[in-house]
Amino acid sequence: MPRLLPRSTLALAVFAALAAPAFAAQAEHPHNQRDKARELDTVKVTATPLDTPLEQLARPAAVLTGLALDDQRAATLGETVDGLAGVQNAPFGPGVGRPVIRGLDGARVQVLANGMAALDVSTVSADHAVSVEPFLADSIEVLKGPASLFFGSGAIGGAVNVVDNRIPRAPAERFISGRAEIRASSGNGEGAGLFRLDGGTGSFAWHLSGLLRDSGDIDIPGFAYSEDKRAEEIAEGKNPADFERDVLKNSAINTTALAGGIAWFGDRVFWGASLSSFATKYGVPGHDHGGHGGHGHGGHGHGHGGHDDDDKVSIDLDQQRTEFKAGINELGPFRQVALRGVMSDYVHVELKGHTPSTRFINDASELRLEAVQETLWGWDGAIGLLQSQRDFATIGEKDFVPPTETREQGIFLMQQRAFGDFLFELGARHDRVDVDMVSGIIERNFNANSGSLGLRWNANETWHFTANLDRAERAPTAEELYSEGAHAATSSYEIGDPFLDTERADRIEFGAHLHAGRFEGRAAIYRTEFRDFIYSVDSGLEIDDLPVRLWVQDDATFTGWELEGRFLLAEAASGRWSLNGFVDDVRGELDAGGNLPRIAPTRVGLALGWEHDAWRGSLGMVNHFEQDRVATGESPSDAFTLVDAQLSYHWDTQTFGWEAYLKGSNLTDAEARFHTSFLKDKVPLMGRSFTTGLRVFF
Repeated sequence: MPRLLPRSTLALAVFAALAAPAFAAQAEHPHNQRDKARELDTVKVTATPLDTPLEQLARPAAVLTGLALDDQRAATLGETVDGLAGVQNAPFGPGVGRPVIRGLDGARVQVLANGMAALDVSTVSADHAVSVEPFLADSIEVLKGPASLFFGSGAIGGAVNVVDNRIPRAPAERFISGRAEIRASSGNGEGAGLFRLDGGTGSFAWHLSGLLRDSGDIDIPGFAYSEDKRAEEIAEGKNPADFERDVLKNSAINTTALAGGIAWFGDRVFWGASLSSFATKYGVPGHDHGGHGGHGHGGHGHGHGGHDDDDKVSIDLDQQRTEFKAGINELGPFRQVALRGVMSDYVHVELKGHTPSTRFINDASELRLEAVQETLWGWDGAIGLLQSQRDFATIGEKDFVPPTETREQGIFLMQQRAFGDFLFELGARHDRVDVDMVSGIIERNFNANSGSLGLRWNANETWHFTANLDRAERAPTAEELYSEGAHAATSSYEIGDPFLDTERADRIEFGAHLHAGRFEGRAAIYRTEFRDFIYSVDSGLEIDDLPVRLWVQDDATFTGWELEGRFLLAEAASGRWSLNGFVDDVRGELDAGGNLPRIAPTRVGLALGWEHDAWRGSLGMVNHFEQDRVATGESPSDAFTLVDAQLSYHWDTQTFGWEAYLKGSNLTDAEARFHTSFLKDKVPLMGRSFTTGLRVFF
């Protein structure tokens, strides 16, 4: 499959960004623009129709933006948001990382780009990448808990919205502005570059951005297989000398992305459109195990050294998106009425060696109409309509899901009003979901209803409290209903159940926010009771030497809590010193007894931050406790601690703002295996690695 953008083209674009004309210096300095991101009270959550400021939301949410986002950007979306309380990463090798929100992921967590569905197939299988690039984001918004009110059936566990400016959101403040970045990493031989340009004049605005990332096989601290897995393999007769170590074979990544858009803003009417392309080719480790590992067999050789290319499994993904928006302000009783749409042409090919094995095709579209009302009797609110369609098919030797068509129509209403120190938020939604086999053998129709009640109490200037009650429903996906066949990602033979019922979640949550001088902290405790929770279970049978796993339904309960805080230690001649920390824990249990699989263990994170003039640095650690509350047939995971550090220096010239940085990750070279990963016993995280980079802003 052809790559999106030749390297020479992207390099030329980056050079053009670095060589932008000096008239850019006449506007507000780029460093001042970045400082605005520190003012958290002005950060708005665009995933909600009212663009509510983060500090005024009744529902639990988190936003990564500005300097915090720059510090956390990683190759996958899951890895980028992994440091937020209550949010984890579910990796499937370095090329895949899907967000996990409070123990829920996959078809229960909606991934969005600018409020519209990603329209990829990352929910079909754990080895499918999310087609959203975090390096090009302005901000990343995480809605914790059911977000079905805004985004429908697939957001029963929450939503992650990646916000960029591919369709400009407001008239340009300057004729041209932008940024560019280059970086290199030692742990995987990564080289990456990106550029972004924004500009316009008068009512017209435009955007152009692109990225190229190329990395080889990752360094690992010791063996790829865990100690228990090696013992199991030896008992089955494998030669201990054949276990790969030091370098994880077939873990290379090559990603390119390009987006461009225009917008026009009149006195009342506005419109915009964009075209974007995302392509990535990445190895799927854990499927080929012959031969010896080690640096002597190729190091960062893009998965080609030390083993037969014909054995490796990789995925070549390409998505083209077309988006538009149009709206009018001050239309009768509405403050704004806006129509947004997206069409996606998605295909990825699973390769065995260089030979195509299975092709996944997903032609999808989504249309949203939202109307924000003028204040009526003290109430602010919005009403919205959604229509989406997904035509999905697999072609090849592992087409374990038959061709299907999924159609969804939804309507929602939300209202909020302040009564003195109290803010009430009400919402309701109805969805109709049809999931049909293209062959016409089986057609299923579902009605999903959701409702929410939120309360925020500003007790005083120091304490704020929130309470949320939600009921959300989710229709089964085509994979859960109709799958039947060998599924390499889960090393099993999966069989769906075409008679599954709608899944329902009832949640209650209490939260508190303390802001007292040098200290700011948040706490939350929640409980979600699922009726007819859909999950896969081992049947005890085998087909073609693969364990048979069945999609079934049972009642289940998720409980958890989160604490996070920031304390300003000192402001002195040596600089500004702060201490950040979080603790989170979640349990997922079947009501009939037993634990649900791949639930993250308790985590504790601490980070010491320092700023002094143009310097900025941090030293942090996250301790992942042992996970021994495991599902039937699931192995426990050992505890581990990840230690990271970074240092950056910012300086300004007449035209540009520059920032050089150095990051160190997993500094103790710990063997780390996320319990959320299907491959935890075969694929550890990358070992010690150093990343250096240079950013420029204008």
